[in-house]
Amino acid sequence: MGLSENDVAKQIQHMIAFIQQEAAEKVEEIEAKAEEEFNIEKSRLVSQQRVKIIEYYDKKEKQIELQRKIQHSNLANASRLSILKARDDYVQALKEEARKQLTILTQDRSKYQTILSNLIAQGLFLLMEKEINLRCRRNDYELVQQLIPDAIQRYKQELKQNDIKVTIDDKNFLAEDSAGGVELYAMGGKIKVSNTIEARLAMIFNQILPEIREKLFGVNQNRKYHD
Repeated sequence: MGLSENDVAKQIQHMIAFIQQEAAEKVEEIEAKAEEEFNIEKSRLVSQQRVKIIEYYDKKEKQIELQRKIQHSNLANASRLSILKARDDYVQALKEEARKQLTILTQDRSKYQTILSNLIAQGLFLLMEKEINLRCRRNDYELVQQLIPDAIQRYKQELKQNDIKVTIDDKNFLAEDSAGGVELYAMGGKIKVSNTIEARLAMIFNQILPEIREKLFGVNQNRKYHD
């Protein structure tokens, strides 16, 4: 017997339902697979971004630490330089005070005469030239004239030489605020010996500067060698 139209319709409906069921299951399978892949990709991206964020902030932290160290170093250097400048200013003030005291000392003409005589003689011994031009303060001009013969005599007696000529520069003088002393020139001004009070003070001051600094500020711990 052949199938009735009603049976055919049922068969068709059954087939349609089966296809729909298969399709629904396939859709669910695809959706589950897509969800799984989405979650995996999302997890990978999140993990990747987390690493990037950690690296970014780690880099920032290192930069901030480096900047902090640089700033600390700059502040330490600025503080050290400020201390060194303050110390140097104090030492220079001490030197200037010594110069003022020497200036007061030279106002005692009898003491100054002895000092000036020795400075002139010492200059002659340092140059050891036959012709010497001497420069002094304007108000010392006459005193220097009086002292030159004795200085020449001392020079000749010590070195057993008679050939020496000393002239005083009557056009160029030491500064009026100079503490005193002389400058000596030879070979047309090519050789110079500064034997002023300031020059002698500077020489002595530089020689004893380490001792002065030690007495004022204590032992420098950064020095490798100590006398």
